[in-house]
Amino acid sequence: MDKKKNFLRRKIRTRARIHGTSQRPRLSVFRSNKHIYGQLIDDDKKTVLVSASDQAIKKNKGIKKTELAREVGKLLAKKALELKIKKVVFERGGYKFHGRVKQLAQGAREGKLEF
Repeated sequence: MDKKKNFLRRKIRTRARIHGTSQRPRLSVFRSNKHIYGQLIDDDKKTVLVSASDQAIKKNKGIKKTELAREVGKLLAKKALELKIKKVVFERGGYKFHGRVKQLAQGAREGKLEF
């Protein structure tokens, strides 16, 4: 139970400081044991502008979850650039910035998103 409380505390603390706008939306990351998801959110209008997940990418057997997370970041960046969004605010969602979360961020940077 302490692990869950600590996670929620981290999530609330980081989320309190981060706010997305239509010019610079919030890139929110959700990570489960199997999948990873990314969303660009406009907090002013309370809408999701773009979303991507590893389920949208065809999985080949043998691809690691970290490599898949990087591809999700690239896909998210591609969709964002189609809407002329170049700058975002990254929100890790209480997760530590390593592993799949870091790879998603690296993929988004490779896709020309700035944060």
